[in-house]
Amino acid sequence: MRKADLVNQISEKTGIPKVDVLVTLETMFKEVKDTLAGGENIYIRGFGSFITKKRAAKIGRNIKKNIAVHIPEHYIPAFKPAKEFVAEVKKLKEPKPDEGPGDDGV
Repeated sequence: MRKADLVNQISEKTGIPKVDVLVTLETMFKEVKDTLAGGENIYIRGFGSFITKKRAAKIGRNIKKNIAVHIPEHYIPAFKPAKEFVAEVKKLKEPKPDEGPGDDGV
């Protein structure tokens, strides 16, 4: 499912115009990004948590040049689903195939 599909479904189910749903979703995404970039986590009861995880500093390798590269510690965004969310997904018997762009069904 793409963002446009999500906007269409929400609009159909709620009766809210697609433009308003799109603006609301874009605002939500921006707030999630800004909040995580500010070092705060977001907790949504029954859905899950948007959190930042700290990755420790490490030594990586550039295999093309055969040299060691220092990778400093950094933070990455992550999502931790709530127990109710996980339980709902576990009820699913077989996942639907993802029909994203560039997917030729191979």
